[in-house]
Amino acid sequence: MFRGLCTPQVRSLALASSLMSGSAAVAQPPLDVLSEAARVATEGFAIGSDAGAGGDPQTSVAQPVFSAQRSAEVTSTIQDLLGPAGDPGGYRAFLRARGITYDLIYFTEAVHTARGGMRRGTATLGLVDVDVDVDLDTLAGWKGGALHTTFYQVHGRGASRSYVGNLLTVSDIEALSASRLNEVWFEQSLFDGRLAVRVGQLATDTEYMVSQTGILFTNGSLGWAAILASNLRGGGPSYPLASPGVRVKVVPNANLSFQAGLYDGDPGGPDRLGREPDPQRRNRTGTRFPLTDPALAIAEVSYAYNIAPGSVGEPGTVTLGGWYQFGRFNALGRDAEGRSLADPASSGIGRRLGGDGGIYGLVDQTIYREPNDPNDGASVFLRAAGSPGDRNLIDLYLDAGIAYRGLFRGRSDDTMGLAVGHARISGAARRLDVETAAFGGVPGPRRSAETVVEATYQAVLGPGVAVQPSIQYVFKPGGGVGNPRDPDGARIRNAAVFGLRATIRY
Repeated sequence: MFRGLCTPQVRSLALASSLMSGSAAVAQPPLDVLSEAARVATEGFAIGSDAGAGGDPQTSVAQPVFSAQRSAEVTSTIQDLLGPAGDPGGYRAFLRARGITYDLIYFTEAVHTARGGMRRGTATLGLVDVDVDVDLDTLAGWKGGALHTTFYQVHGRGASRSYVGNLLTVSDIEALSASRLNEVWFEQSLFDGRLAVRVGQLATDTEYMVSQTGILFTNGSLGWAAILASNLRGGGPSYPLASPGVRVKVVPNANLSFQAGLYDGDPGGPDRLGREPDPQRRNRTGTRFPLTDPALAIAEVSYAYNIAPGSVGEPGTVTLGGWYQFGRFNALGRDAEGRSLADPASSGIGRRLGGDGGIYGLVDQTIYREPNDPNDGASVFLRAAGSPGDRNLIDLYLDAGIAYRGLFRGRSDDTMGLAVGHARISGAARRLDVETAAFGGVPGPRRSAETVVEATYQAVLGPGVAVQPSIQYVFKPGGGVGNPRDPDGARIRNAAVFGLRATIRY
C-alpha cells in the first residue's frame, strides 16, 4: 500500500538489475513497473469501499491516508513496521480474535503566527486519541451489536485562542488541556446493515457535513464548519465534547443513505450560575452527561454516484442536511421593546426568539484518476450553509478546495491540497457594531466576514507515520474585531500562520 517506500534509489537499482539480465530483461517490464503493478493490485479498489470518511462509500480519490478529524477512516498502523515487536505478548491479536480492537493515535504540532493576529508567537499542542471498539457478535454472539468509546488527552495551547483570535480555528485539534471522555455508545445494526440505531454519548462531527476531500486540511472549520461551531450552544456535540443522544441511519442501497439524530443541545451542560460561558470548562472530563438542555436535531441525506466498477464518469457524493435547535434564543440587535441593544436606554438583553436552525449542502467530486493507479488522482469539494441572521453570529458559510493524492512519482500515499473557507458575520451583528459606534460617539471596528486560505502537504513516511506542514492566511480574524491586546482597540490584523504536524498511529 505504501508506494512511498519505493524510493528513487530502489527503482534505479531495480532498473540496473533488469538491464544487466540481458535478453530476459527485453522480454519483461522493468522490476519497478512490476512492483508498482503488484502494489496497485494489493491495494484493491478504494472507490465505492466502506472506507469513506463519515461512514459513507468512498468517492473522493484524494481522501488522505491520515486525518485528525473524527470522521476519518484511518487503517494504517505503525504495528506493520514493528513486526513481532508490534504486539508484545500477542495481546492485541488475542483481543482482536475476540472482537475487541483498539487504536492509539498521537498528534503533535507547532503552529507559528508569523505576522498579524493578536500577537506573534508559537503554540504547541498534543492530542492522544484512544479508541476502543467491541464487536458483540464475535465476543458474545449478539448479532449486529457493537460498542465504541473514545478518550482524549489534550496538552498544550492552541494558536487561535492564544495568538490569532479568529473564528475559523486554525487547528482541528485545538482544545483546552484536559483528559476527557468523548464518545461512548452502543449500536444495533439490523436487516444486513440497512438500518442502524446508535445510542449513548455521541459526537455529530463524525457523521454530519463531512467532506471526504476536506478532511485533509488542518483548519478546524474545514471539518466542523464555523457556522455550526459558532452558532450551536457549546459548539454542538463536536470535538472535544459529545452529548447524550440517539442516531438512526437507513441505507436502502449502496448509493443512498439517510441519517437523523436527536441530541442534548449543549455538550457543556447548563451554566446554572451564569459564571462559566466556556463549555469545555463546564465539562472538563466529558463525564457530565447533560440531559436537561433543549434538544438539537440534525438530519441529512447523501447520494453517492459512479461508485460501481466500470461506471461512466467519475465518482462523487451530494449531501443535503439541516439542523434545528429547540429552546429560546436572544436576538442580537434589539431588546423586547424594539430598542437597539447599543442604546443606553435599552435593557441590554436581546428579545427572546423561539428556536434556531440552518441548512447545508456539500459536493465531493473526483475530477481525475491516474490511468495506471485508480487510487491516485484529484478531487474537489464545495460546502455551503446558512442560518437566520437575527439570532446568530454567522449567517452564511462557504468553503471549497482541491486535493491531489499521489501527485509525485513514488509518493502514492502523499496528499496535497488548497482550500478556502469564508464566514459572513450576520446582518444583525454588523448593524449592532454601527449602532454601538453611533451611540458611544467613538469609532470602532465593524465586523464583516472572516476568510482563511490553507495550503498543505501530507507526507506519509511509512505505515502509521506522517508529517504535514501547512500554511494558512487569515483575513479579518474574528470578522474584523478589535484586538483586545491593543490599547487603541485597533482591528486584529490579517494573520500568516505556519504549522507542522506529526501523526503516529498504533
